[in-house]
Amino acid sequence: MNEIVKAAEDRMKKSIASVQADFGSVRAGRANPQVLDRISVEYYGSPTPLNQVASISSPDPRQLMIQPWDNSLLRAIEKAINTSDLGINPQNDGKVIRLTFPQLTEERRRDLSKQVKKYAEGGKVAVRNIRRDTMDKVKAMKKKGELTEDDVKDLEKDIQKLTDDYCKKIDKLNEEKDKELMSV
Repeated sequence: MNEIVKAAEDRMKKSIASVQADFGSVRAGRANPQVLDRISVEYYGSPTPLNQVASISSPDPRQLMIQPWDNSLLRAIEKAINTSDLGINPQNDGKVIRLTFPQLTEERRRDLSKQVKKYAEGGKVAVRNIRRDTMDKVKAMKKKGELTEDDVKDLEKDIQKLTDDYCKKIDKLNEEKDKELMSV
């Protein structure tokens, strides 16, 4: 029985990690290298994540500096950033690419806050789907006679508690990200 709950918890942890990755990709006014995680660069004919072809540093809170290990990639990196949904124009000086993050307007903060809420809701839906899948598995085991009625009741309580805990964690992450977005 513990294995069933443990498997559900492992899947829920992955959902939390996914939500955190989504939150990391939302830029919150200051330069964060995670916003570049979703950008791929054409490298020898195949799309390669930007962080695998260049070092990314933050010389000051509003700027990211991208230094490719192969200078021939500067144009490809610049093109990838321009075609992404970042909304920032890269400055290429021939050696490095600089991204300067402007202050967020109030309207943009609200839009990003809505986007963060959607990510959080998606994470909670994923957690609830894990609960449903696990409960289906438990009911199937009961039907086969592998579990008693009491075992099923105990598992239902444990899985529901786990679901509630992970939904609260997602809400807390959402609250923290929202606070970060709304602070000037």
